[in-house]
Amino acid sequence: MGGRTVVIIEAGGQPILINIKAIKPHCVTLGLNRWAFIEAAIAVEAIMNAYSRLLLICHPDLHPSPALTRAQALASTTGATLHLVVLSQLPSRLATLDQVLRANARKQDAEHRKAWLADQVKALGELGISAYAETLDDEDPLKDLIRLAQLHRVEMVIKDIKHETALSRALLTPLDWQLLRRCPIPLHLVAQAQTNLPARILVAVDLVEHDPVIDKLNDHILQSAQALAQRCKAQLHLLQAYEPSASFVAYAAAPVAWTDKLVEEMSGRARERMAAFGGRYGIKPDHLHLVRGAARNVVSEYANQHGFDVVVMGTLYHEGVSKVVGSTTEQTLYKVHSSILAIHG
Repeated sequence: MGGRTVVIIEAGGQPILINIKAIKPHCVTLGLNRWAFIEAAIAVEAIMNAYSRLLLICHPDLHPSPALTRAQALASTTGATLHLVVLSQLPSRLATLDQVLRANARKQDAEHRKAWLADQVKALGELGISAYAETLDDEDPLKDLIRLAQLHRVEMVIKDIKHETALSRALLTPLDWQLLRRCPIPLHLVAQAQTNLPARILVAVDLVEHDPVIDKLNDHILQSAQALAQRCKAQLHLLQAYEPSASFVAYAAAPVAWTDKLVEEMSGRARERMAAFGGRYGIKPDHLHLVRGAARNVVSEYANQHGFDVVVMGTLYHEGVSKVVGSTTEQTLYKVHSSILAIHG
């Protein structure tokens, strides 16, 4: 865990400077078991630095990747500790080996992964980045990844986007989608990182209708995006996709044709809401973008055409809205050329 020093307040009120490397002696002194001590140290460190920990899920092929580049840049800029995790799974082609051969293959695989992780931690340390690493030996890693992220109180989980075929997605839910649905921590999925740190950030919000749940998520999305933009000194833009909806003319006694006037009235309302929302957060008027069309198409097309490095979106998996908000983010995942930061509602 590097040589990071944190402050622990003793029961008597006296502060103690503790190097996390020297865990055991201090555990004994304070009468804490090792994990209780680590949790206490992490809690204090999180208070001292609001952006203190990042969790990187390493590329399964163990090579430099866009997510590693982005994680390294964020850690270097913010001073955050970088926690590297490799998911250790025996390749399916080796599953037919007998028990002894399979055990040997697992051992060799584990040694290779540990050696690679050790090299990464050393290289990061030479760059002044505090880092540590571990492997997860689990066929279903979602639960352990979330537990690990919560245990270490990370502010962001970072992972390379893994493209899956439609058939593969139909047979088995990809880990990326599982994380989008269940990870309560901001999730940064990276396809490309042409700039180490994002220079242009696009925030996709839903302001078409008033809904307390969606409104709360919009606030959470923009607050998270602003925090990232401030740390990276990036431009922040707001995008609202809208399309004619039945609810807009629900008062009508008969079918209503979507005339130019009616569409303009709807876009005018959407524009007013966006201006009010952006104004609350100090977003420049020329950074507010209202585009007609379905969000599942508009968000990725606009981001790609205008060269945004990160698209910030919300995921909300509660009954009644999961098919709207969550599926839009999933459908955008493979279309965006750069990266997505998903904020869980």
